[in-house]
Amino acid sequence: MTIPEIIISVLVLLATFFIVATTVALWRVPSALTRVNVLGGITCIALPLLIIALMIHDGTSGDLSPNHWIRAIIAILGLWFIGAVGSFAMGRAIYGVTVVDPGSAPENYKK
Repeated sequence: MTIPEIIISVLVLLATFFIVATTVALWRVPSALTRVNVLGGITCIALPLLIIALMIHDGTSGDLSPNHWIRAIIAILGLWFIGAVGSFAMGRAIYGVTVVDPGSAPENYKK
């Protein structure tokens, strides 16, 4: 194995570790609000590692073009942006469903 192949293998194994750890954590966390926060390991770390591994593979095989670099950078930035905004939006939605504000509850729930 060459050095780039070893680096690619390590990145893929590391991404796989993050995906498995996130999956196990999703099964173990107690609430839906916590599950939303646990997904950050996949969207912000594992998937960018896989994109970087693909870019290294394309670079060593001679298939790399500037278009691939631009698309990879946009994909990684998009993952980070969507992960942050999506996590915030889902967290707000889940918090609004799971937590009842006693001041806004109907009269029959205040008892």
